[in-house]
Amino acid sequence: MLGRLDDELEDSAPERRFIVRRGDGDTLIARLPRPDTDPTRWAVEAEGARRLSVPGFLPVGEVGGGAAELPWCTAPYVPALPLPAALRAHGGPLPGPVVRALGAALARTLATAHAQGVAHAGLSPAAVLLTTDGPRLSCFGAVRAAAPDGVRRSGLPGLDSGSLAPEQAAGGSPAAPGDVYALGAVLAYAATGHTVPEREELPDFLREPVTACLSRDPARRPQAHRLVALEDGPMPLPAPVVVALARQSAGLLAAELPLPADRTAP
Repeated sequence: MLGRLDDELEDSAPERRFIVRRGDGDTLIARLPRPDTDPTRWAVEAEGARRLSVPGFLPVGEVGGGAAELPWCTAPYVPALPLPAALRAHGGPLPGPVVRALGAALARTLATAHAQGVAHAGLSPAAVLLTTDGPRLSCFGAVRAAAPDGVRRSGLPGLDSGSLAPEQAAGGSPAAPGDVYALGAVLAYAATGHTVPEREELPDFLREPVTACLSRDPARRPQAHRLVALEDGPMPLPAPVVVALARQSAGLLAAELPLPADRTAP
């Protein structure tokens, strides 16, 4: 293990994510279930993610583990910051053009998944990884990996309660409208720093789409493909976020430097 993808003080991700180096030298993102998640359900979702091909989802390579150990899965490593870490690096909410592009990219990803009959069922600020090539969605199936009774009693482990659609918080099955609700919460978070803002806190361009996404009635929420028009073009990452990504990459290179011949590892 070379480090954590998530801040050590950050406990909002529905799964644990680490940067690791395999014996053959490949660098990967390793994902494991949280201690308060059903590992069997999580393993089923990891295997399901491995079989998917949705641009914008963090791809799953290997899936491992068994009855005697925790399940795990891997993804190719690219420098990435979870959305909460990106806001910390930037010193607050992201600029409007970034939020616009982020919304369009996430809506496009969800629309592709929904067209295949797949709900992400785990979208939250911590599930969004920002990279120089655009956002990637991690934590696939986090809602499905939690027992419905657990969701009703205490909320989904690691998932910001503001990102969970009311029908799912009540134990309902995850579906596309729940993803759209979560998308609204993520965009509200990116623009204001929290997932349940007052309408007046939202920038003008987000008020209508976010309010519609956060409707308590699933039938009143827009379909994801109708939100793609928020912005066209690449996502312009703020300079502090680019610097944080560069530092992560540089730290990884330093961690991978071989020791001199006359020294041994501690």
